[in-house]
Amino acid sequence: MKTTKSLIIVSAFAVFAVIVSSCGNQAAKEKAKQDSIRVADSIAAAEAEAKRIADSIAALPKPITQFAIATPNLSTLVAALQAAELAETLNGTDAFTVFAPTNDAFAAIQSTVDNLLKPENKSKLQSVLKYHVVAGTVKAADLKDGQEVVTLQGEKLKVSIKDGKVTVGGAEVTNADVAVSNGVVHMTNKVFVPKKM
Repeated sequence: MKTTKSLIIVSAFAVFAVIVSSCGNQAAKEKAKQDSIRVADSIAAAEAEAKRIADSIAALPKPITQFAIATPNLSTLVAALQAAELAETLNGTDAFTVFAPTNDAFAAIQSTVDNLLKPENKSKLQSVLKYHVVAGTVKAADLKDGQEVVTLQGEKLKVSIKDGKVTVGGAEVTNADVAVSNGVVHMTNKVFVPKKM
């Protein structure tokens, strides 16, 4: 009887120990689960912040050449700048205004473009490209009807403003005031060809 009573007491302690142990394990499991959730939330928050920073950097204005590289409709201009070895100049810190012909504008004079892209015509290509660039930042609001702007090539481009449309050198500005880190870009529907090359 005493043995049975002892056995019952020992069994009760064992059951109690199992219950306490399982409660302890349950609490530990819950704590571990909460810790995992906190760590996952922290990682997700850090990743979201890193993406926000990367998006902010990507949204910052790029230098002229980098902007042109990132703009599919200016790929011919990029090829011409690289062939003329002017890409780095327009990627620098000096401020420029570029009247950037679109791919369609270059395609309209494709045979001339093909000829200018030949290595032996590099100086002519440079002349044509510099004819699209003005020193400093000239925004559309700065342009006046009848004004002439002096290009890096040395010749002038005449500005015309009629019914809200801006034309420069006979080309319509199709997308004005594209902000870049070293000036401004105005996309045009024609290529300017200077008198002197």
